[in-house]
Order: sequence, then C-alpha cells, then structure tokens
Amino acid sequence: MSEFKQTFNSSLGKKLIMALTGLFLCTFLIVHLGGNLLLFCDDNGYSFNMYANFLTHFPPIEVVAYILYLAIIVHALYALILTVNNTKARPVAYVAHNDAPASWSSKNMGLLGSILLLFIVIHMGDFWYKYKFTHTVGYKEYRTNVLTNQTTVSDFTPADPTFEHSSTTEGDTEIIRVKDLHARVANSFSNVWYDLFYVIAMGAVAFHLLHGFQSAFQTLGWRHRKYTPIVKFIGTWFFGVIIPLGFALMPIVYYLKSLGR
Repeated sequence: MSEFKQTFNSSLGKKLIMALTGLFLCTFLIVHLGGNLLLFCDDNGYSFNMYANFLTHFPPIEVVAYILYLAIIVHALYALILTVNNTKARPVAYVAHNDAPASWSSKNMGLLGSILLLFIVIHMGDFWYKYKFTHTVGYKEYRTNVLTNQTTVSDFTPADPTFEHSSTTEGDTEIIRVKDLHARVANSFSNVWYDLFYVIAMGAVAFHLLHGFQSAFQTLGWRHRKYTPIVKFIGTWFFGVIIPLGFALMPIVYYLKSLGR
C-alpha cells in the first residue's frame, strides 16, 4: 500500500491521474454533446427537456454524474499541484519527453484550464444548480395524441412546490409534465455577453484538448508508430475541432433565433 501511495504521490503518479481523469472527461464531452444536440430539435424543447429529466432522475446516471464532478475537481487540483511543483523545480512536462518544439497550447495549459474551470462553475451554476435546487426553472406540459402523434405544448404551474415531473394518460392522450430547462437555455443564450464567453470557453476547450488528449496517451505510455498518428488525428480533428465547434454553435444559433423574435 505504501508503494502504491508513493507512486501516486510522485510526479509521474500525478501525471497519470491527470491523464486518466482527462480521458474520462473526454468521454463525457462526447455524451454531453450528443445530448445537447437535442437543442436543435424543432419540438418546443420536448426532446431536450426529456433528456434533462432523465439525467437527473435515473439513479445510475446520477452516480456517474457525481463521479464526473469528482473527476473535474481532481483534474483541476492535480493540475494546480503540478503547476506549483514545476515553478519550484526544473520544468516537468505534462507529457513524456518530446524533442519537438512545444506548441502554444502545451505552454498555456494553465491559462486554458483556468478559463475552463471558471466556465464550468458559471455554466453549472446557471443550469445544473438552478435546475436541481431552485424554483427559477419553469415547467412545460406536453400532450401527445398517441393515435395521430400530434403534440401540443403549454406552460404548467404545479400546485405542489416539490413537484418534479409526471407522466399520465387520459384516453388517447399522453401527458408529460417536466421542468423546462430548454427555456432556461434559450434565455441564457439570448445574452450576447454570455454567448461570447461561452464561445471563448469552447476555444479554450479546443486548444486544451489539442494538447491534453494526445499527451494523456503519451503519459500512459501508449505510444506506437502505427497508432500514434490515429490518436493525433482524433485529438486534433474530433476533440480539437468537431466537439468544441458543436458546443459553440449552440449559443450562436440560439442568439440568432432570439434576434428574429
């Protein structure tokens, strides 16, 4: 046990923890983007609100969510520890030794990480916290005729302040009442300054992952002349371009929609 503890207290151990938590957060980004793409469904927020309701009321998902929060805290904490240690001693790279010139993103991981941490705090405060723990998020009622598959939507005000969601049937009509996180998102994305900060944060995500995804594999020792180019391609185009662009399009599209109202 002492050897295990000593290993993870070493510089290499801290980098391993950074790599593992970083890769876990990369998988989260894929799932999170997939769910958030439901914002683009033209269904009065039904798909996205059902997705948000599922995430917050399905116990296994809630367990994974708390593991995610822990991973974010650990990743940020160890990044801070490594940065402080690097200023006290000779520079210790986040990745294995590489004779190639350091990229801008690799030299500014601390700055990029700080921007992302600030974004996460603001983002979770604006959506997750208010959705879970306040009454500032309204409700929607969706009535779907199961024979015609036609859905009507209206605002809903529960009589019980502890109400969360419900699903009932009246004849041929399915009635679903859920919190309207979609409206909260649309309202936040109608603010140009919030959108600007969001897009800047996605730029930070892009540069952070350009370096972080590849360096995580190098730290774990998963280097092979056949597979390293594939890792680099995925890190550059999927995590460095497609995922940040997908997230950045959301505030842009919703802001443009707000201008047309």
